[in-house]
Amino acid sequence: MAVFAHPDDIDFGCAGTIATWVEEGIQVAYLIITRGAAGGADATSQAELPQLREREQRAAAAAVGVRQVEFLDGYADGALAPTPGLRRDITAVIRRFRPDRVLTNSPLRRWEQLVGPGHPDHMAVGEATTSAIYPDARNRFAYPELLAEGLQPWVVREVWYFGGPAPDHVVDVTGQYDRKVAAMRAHRSQTAHLDVETWVRDQLRTVADNAGLPAGRLAEAFTVLRTE
Repeated sequence: MAVFAHPDDIDFGCAGTIATWVEEGIQVAYLIITRGAAGGADATSQAELPQLREREQRAAAAAVGVRQVEFLDGYADGALAPTPGLRRDITAVIRRFRPDRVLTNSPLRRWEQLVGPGHPDHMAVGEATTSAIYPDARNRFAYPELLAEGLQPWVVREVWYFGGPAPDHVVDVTGQYDRKVAAMRAHRSQTAHLDVETWVRDQLRTVADNAGLPAGRLAEAFTVLRTE
């Protein structure tokens, strides 16, 4: 299960890895906290952005083989905080989907890369999701109303963080380059001004080179934690 702040966050950072998981037969679901009303790179009006960006995210998910995409209501792009309400809503989805692995934004700031990973919404979602994983989702006393809805406690066994400092796990996504590009292109309101193919190749090649992979390989990097 991937939990991120905005439409396109997953695809900029993780689409190649998710395509690899899907190809391996892993069932993946997305939970997006906002519909991205505060982020537009073209002339689309702010009133039109939420519906447009939701459509773009669903198309991007389909490009990597993900069919289950959910959005939360009531959370404003640009104003997220790791509140008990957000933790509760993420906990509810975790208990319903019951994932073994959760992929999310890192809650830690990278001072050397303020733009992107340092967006306060990203860190807020990373913190809220981490708290939902532990202790909330596994604690039957947290949000007792969820028990009344039939949502029993659940233990997420593994957390993957994207965008944090000093990632310790690299996924070779060379074979998923085309799917990554297709997912990025689906977010036309955000990427139409980019040479997407070149941008993706340069970003992924840099990650692979920094990780010591053979020349010509492409990769995405994460911090991976076990919760047990």
